[in-house]
Order: sequence, then structure tokens, then C-alpha cells
Amino acid sequence: CITPVLAAEGREIRTVEGLAGAGRPHPLQDAFDLNGAAQCGFCTPGILCSAAALLERNDTPSRTEIREALAGNLCRCTGYTKIYDAVESAAAVLRGQSGGTESGE
Repeated sequence: CITPVLAAEGREIRTVEGLAGAGRPHPLQDAFDLNGAAQCGFCTPGILCSAAALLERNDTPSRTEIREALAGNLCRCTGYTKIYDAVESAAAVLRGQSGGTESGE
């Protein structure tokens, strides 16, 4: 977790379990699956939550903005490229562009 506990006092907290809705994964979760962005799963919840916060603020982030938004999360399994690709794919889906990351494609 990258947020100190005291900074969360009195605020709404959303975990990775809160990303999905209506019995369907969040587009980020689909994109991580389809892009092979998750390996061991240890860092994935934090990265997904950071990426979701980024996409709520900015629906067309640059690769640099994605890197900066995820800088507080460490992944020892991947080289980050697939993670950044997944965030870009999810952003496209959230903007209404397919991006090829929706389940079943």
C-alpha cells in the first residue's frame, strides 16, 4: 500500500475488489489478463488501483504519465512494458474504443 494509514482517515477507501462491477471485471483487470501484465500477483492489486486512479483523472495518459502514476509500485516479475500496454489498452476501452481488451475477443 502506498498511502499512509493516517492519510486515509475519514476518506473512502477502494481496494482492487471494488474495481469490478456488475459481475464483470474492470477494463483494467481484463487488459492485465489479455496483455500478460500480471505474473505472481503480489503487486497487481496496487498497480491496478493506481492505474484506476490515473484513468479517473486522465482518460488519455501518455506513457510517461502512466510510468509516473505507477512509480510507487514495484514489480519484480515483469519489465513493466506489458503493464504500461495494459493501462493504455484499458484507457482505450474506457474511452469507448475497443482496443481488443474486452473479454471474449
